[in-house]
Amino acid sequence: MAIPTVVANNHGVPTTNGRYNGKVNGDIQMSNRDLLQPTDHFVDRHIGPRQADIEHMLTSLGVASMGELMAQTIPSKIRLQGKLKLDTPRSEAEILAELRTLAAQNKLYRSFIGLGYSDTLTPPVVLRNIFENPGWYTQYTPYQAEIAQGRLEALLNFQTMIMDLTGMEIANASMLDEGTSAAEAMTLCLRQRPRRSTANTFFVSQLCHPQTIAIVQTRAEPLGINVVVGNHADTDFDDCFAALLQYPASSGDVIDYGPFVQEAHEKGALVVVAADLLALTLLRAPGEFGADVVVGNSQRFGVPMGYGGPHAAFMATRNAYKRQMPGRLVGVSIDAQGNPGLRLAMQTREQHIRRERATSNICTAQVLLAIMAAMYAVYHGPDGLRKIARRVQLLTAVLHKGLSQLGYTLNQQPVFDTLTISGGPKSQAAIQAAALAKEINLRYFADGRIGISLDEITKTSEIEHLFEIFGASEGQFDVYALADAVDLNYGDIHTRSSDFLTHPTFNSYHSETEMMRYIKRLEGRDLSLTHSMIPLGSCTMKLNATAEMLPVMWPGFGALHPFVPLDQAEGYKVLFRRLERWLAEITGFAAVSLQPNSGAQGEYTGMLVIRAYHLSRGDTQRNVCLIPSSAHGTNPASAVMAGMKVVVVKCDDDGNIDVADLREKAEKHSEHLAAVMITYPSTHGVFEAAIEEMCQIIHDNGGQVYMDGANMNA
Repeated sequence: MAIPTVVANNHGVPTTNGRYNGKVNGDIQMSNRDLLQPTDHFVDRHIGPRQADIEHMLTSLGVASMGELMAQTIPSKIRLQGKLKLDTPRSEAEILAELRTLAAQNKLYRSFIGLGYSDTLTPPVVLRNIFENPGWYTQYTPYQAEIAQGRLEALLNFQTMIMDLTGMEIANASMLDEGTSAAEAMTLCLRQRPRRSTANTFFVSQLCHPQTIAIVQTRAEPLGINVVVGNHADTDFDDCFAALLQYPASSGDVIDYGPFVQEAHEKGALVVVAADLLALTLLRAPGEFGADVVVGNSQRFGVPMGYGGPHAAFMATRNAYKRQMPGRLVGVSIDAQGNPGLRLAMQTREQHIRRERATSNICTAQVLLAIMAAMYAVYHGPDGLRKIARRVQLLTAVLHKGLSQLGYTLNQQPVFDTLTISGGPKSQAAIQAAALAKEINLRYFADGRIGISLDEITKTSEIEHLFEIFGASEGQFDVYALADAVDLNYGDIHTRSSDFLTHPTFNSYHSETEMMRYIKRLEGRDLSLTHSMIPLGSCTMKLNATAEMLPVMWPGFGALHPFVPLDQAEGYKVLFRRLERWLAEITGFAAVSLQPNSGAQGEYTGMLVIRAYHLSRGDTQRNVCLIPSSAHGTNPASAVMAGMKVVVVKCDDDGNIDVADLREKAEKHSEHLAAVMITYPSTHGVFEAAIEEMCQIIHDNGGQVYMDGANMNA
């Protein structure tokens, strides 16, 4: 890895013209050309040390300049000779203007695509006081409970919300997304097999969301798990250790899974249910019909779709399986003075302790998004959530009735928010053309069916537009008259009878002022950059400058459904390609993937790429991964998930990788060596001078090098 050199003046302050920008009589002396540049430079506002600070630190270190410091800390043979080919730096105002242009290139059509993503209303009190508040978004991961009580309470609210809605006994503090949550549930169930069981099949209902099916298949393959996708009604549970169901189904059907769950348990299989949280305010909780694990996505609880993420997923299960759960758990404990307090519980399951024996490689979680979803539930309360759900259910029933009268064949089962049209007067192509003419996106199946999913923001006028798309004349249907004629009763078999969100927290803060004060009270129990610097690990400490956060909630970026046609996301396309080009230039690689949504997922992706490389060459035996003892715990956990065997490499007394031990183990395992995982700079912040030699050792023995960039932009 090449490190760029820094052109510095004799006082160590980099300049645009290589000359010292000093002060004369208190006035900064700059060339006229420098004065022509914008004054809101990002580096001036966000790189904390000023000239006096830099000089003081350099003096303390005994060096004369930044250049000398760089020469002493970064070995010369790995320094970049020359300049990176990157775009000219721009000011904050210029970048924000350019981002507005890109956002405008994304077409904001109304999307009724569904597939687990719904448009939603973010309560302004949550938007302003949490998402746009650095007192909530700048904290470090809550390893120190005593300075994270506010966030831990907000996450405990999230866990309580998930437990109540799913009807389960325990929930974690969020997952990365619904697909990976389902895959983690699969491996949880595998670990729960009876010791004598050899069952190795994970059944997945064909009514699950297709992206979830794809992720489960990807995660299963390196572990040797057999995934069978099919009709849940025809399953015989042969060799099956668990099954995955969607509730409601991706088609919209609300299915009675009780008999399926009972048969699964009789055959020794566990059942995972991927559930919709808003639907669970009306429908029977999965825990009540016997589900063993419940997963899903909390996005529709006030978090914009954002073209697919990030969002907080969830996992809930039974107490019997809690030690096999992935991710973080917030628990209630007692402090040194005997007062109740919150902390991260049962951490011995996690990667930073158990490493290759961890339940998962998940390190941090979608905390900010989980807090937003929990606060959405706090703000609305159980009655408010039921009201939102009833409205969605009613609009869907109205649409179903009108389309039926137009001659279309739709779901025969009860539905919540989604309809699937399997036949009728107009073809799929004609309907798609009519929908695009009204700037509306629907879900189009390969077999000609059409899906429509409604949401919290659906208007009665949009129902009228949908009728017209399917062939109704303008004004043919009176939405209110249809509403009077529909029956919203699900019947006893589907209707939820149990209470949820009964804790006072979910029943006390329903005005903006009450909610604002509650959020502020929790914020005051947390340490963030609004209070001080945070001298903890660097791998999660990325700069979230205000100028970077502002565009995230702009409708041009936040309101896009992840499955809109590509020509509706031209702004995102430009953004992605540009970032990929920059990262490729900085790292020296040929290509970059932006798909992984966490560092641990990036590790896993990298190991799968290396595995695929070996398989493509017929080297199926290469499954050994060398990992230094100093590596982050996610490294060995990710390697195991990719089907590899971990061999630990020693470190010397200074914490650097022991090159002799690396060479010995690479040669010992040369026939089976797949990779080495090296954090660079290392976990203690050092650019190890032997990096090139280490890479060569691995290559000479047939392996590939995965370089962990956890500290790369620290």
